[in-house]
Amino acid sequence: MAVVLALASAVVYGASDFLGGLASRRASVFGVVALSQLAGLVALLVLLPWLGGPVTATDLWAGGAAGLAGAAGLLVFFRALAGGVMSVVAPVTAVTAAAVPVLVGTLDGERIGPWAGIGIGLALVAVVLVSAEGGLSALRGARPASLAPALVAGAAFGLFFVLLDRTSAEAGLTPLVAARIASVTLVGAVALATGAPLRAGRAALPLVVVSGVGDMTANALFLLATQVGGPLAITGVLASLYPVTTVLLAQLVLRERLVPAQLAGLATAAAAVVLITMPA
Repeated sequence: MAVVLALASAVVYGASDFLGGLASRRASVFGVVALSQLAGLVALLVLLPWLGGPVTATDLWAGGAAGLAGAAGLLVFFRALAGGVMSVVAPVTAVTAAAVPVLVGTLDGERIGPWAGIGIGLALVAVVLVSAEGGLSALRGARPASLAPALVAGAAFGLFFVLLDRTSAEAGLTPLVAARIASVTLVGAVALATGAPLRAGRAALPLVVVSGVGDMTANALFLLATQVGGPLAITGVLASLYPVTTVLLAQLVLRERLVPAQLAGLATAAAAVVLITMPA
């Protein structure tokens, strides 16, 4: 069940990123991020009476810290995209986000079967390949200055998964309220400090709302995957396969052509999922 939930979260994460990317073509990036997160918070509050639970101080702390980590990762990621090469920043960020939960889970003593271990390794490779829009040659020519922000953003995204894993199963989705309030507050504060507009036009607003609700749904699916006992090393790396969905939607909807590295990444991701789901 944990594997299914984590994979579902990856699918929804990727779809939400795709819709958010479309919205960002029509409105301010800060406006898209802030309003989409606000839409997700409203959706969560509506469902909380049925899906919430009693929380401890640790649950609230972990949820709030996760929200700050996720929002900080987004801000660093967008800044890195603005000042660096997208074909370098995106894969480095994605594989770092996938590697952090694997590392933390391993250090916590999680036992992973041999097939799952091979699958995790393939998943990390798949994330790099699928995200390499410019091909592997762009990665070989990467400069350290462009790698540092991507590593920071990826580490922040990975920390988001780790912190949500620290919440209790009894809390249900309530820790996500703390996470989303923290992230909305941080994004809003940075936007106000920099003078960035916090609005989206009428044409972009439906995409923003659906993207925000989808992102919150993905968060909920990942949190449920951890609460049913899924190892962080597995749930984290499966959820980090979200670029696969984004790339597939870009190909199907926008007719973007995939480079050979991305095609290899899709095949590698499929093999990784099969291996991870095999019995130990």
